[in-house]
Amino acid sequence: MEDGVVKMIDQRLLPHRFRILETKTHVETAQAIKDMAVRGAGAIGVTAAYAMAQAALQYRGRDLQEFMRFMEDAAEVVRNTRPTAVNLFHAVDRVLQAVRRGLTVEECRNLAVEEAERIADEDAEASRRIGELGSQLIQDGYRILTHCNAGALAFVDYGTALSPIRVAHRQGKRVFVYVDETRPRCQGSRLTAWELLQEGIPHAVIVDNAAGLLMMRGEIDMVIVGADRIAVNGDVANKIGTYEKAVLAKENSVPFYVAAPTTTIDPSCPSGDRIPIEERSPLEVLTAWGMDEEGVVRRVRLAPEGSEAFNPAFDVTPAKYITAIITEKGIIRQPLGENIPATLKKI
Repeated sequence: MEDGVVKMIDQRLLPHRFRILETKTHVETAQAIKDMAVRGAGAIGVTAAYAMAQAALQYRGRDLQEFMRFMEDAAEVVRNTRPTAVNLFHAVDRVLQAVRRGLTVEECRNLAVEEAERIADEDAEASRRIGELGSQLIQDGYRILTHCNAGALAFVDYGTALSPIRVAHRQGKRVFVYVDETRPRCQGSRLTAWELLQEGIPHAVIVDNAAGLLMMRGEIDMVIVGADRIAVNGDVANKIGTYEKAVLAKENSVPFYVAAPTTTIDPSCPSGDRIPIEERSPLEVLTAWGMDEEGVVRRVRLAPEGSEAFNPAFDVTPAKYITAIITEKGIIRQPLGENIPATLKKI
């Protein structure tokens, strides 16, 4: 954030166009979250924190009680953007807690900005540590499957699922990444492939339904995915399609890892059946967009006119399918239902 303006890569336009989106108010920033100009659990959390800082800067009065009411209203606007990623709610609550320590409106404004910056810095450091720890699991020559995008676009700087891959690549390990396209918004083929291309990491985009064949042939050595919310028992909510990849991995004896900071663990959520699953517009399923041969970005319809669609954005992978969770505090192994609470007690 610079002079009250939040700047972010507009992920809706990648990989065909690179544009920095600037939002000047907390309402505009919240809308950017809702419209998925910015997406990914960590990036959503940091953007939500900056939206709250913007709200603090927007208030021009001097009445402290009125300021707090304004901030509570702003918090509701931000909370109502995306229901599944818990990082968003953590960030909003942290900024609210920070401003409550202020004795004047001006002091509260400063505290809001400082807390938002702190959240962004912590996110970057957590992503770096996840890369260092997770890279130890990657052997030279590994073929790795990813799903959705959990790279630098989804978190600050390093990413989560892509962070161990980046570090392993920089260490000189030979890695090859199979990138699930991740329908319907194709975050894998549009975003993960774009990030890997920037890093020079060998990869191939595959249709979502090809992963089972590759596992059956023994051509995938490990799976790494991100997470939008982790329950205390180890159940994980992530992009739709994650659950089926985990089941396939279990069936084919392929290690299945989740990479996420501890802020993605929701202490108030005992199990995955308590995680709200966002449903998005049916148009995301019924249509697709891309660049045509003339370089024009177009949206086209895939399904017949009159057909309806069901579009859950996430699913929940039960803990029993997960080999371990890679966090900045260490690798949490099975039994997750025992080791996650033990990890939380140390934080």
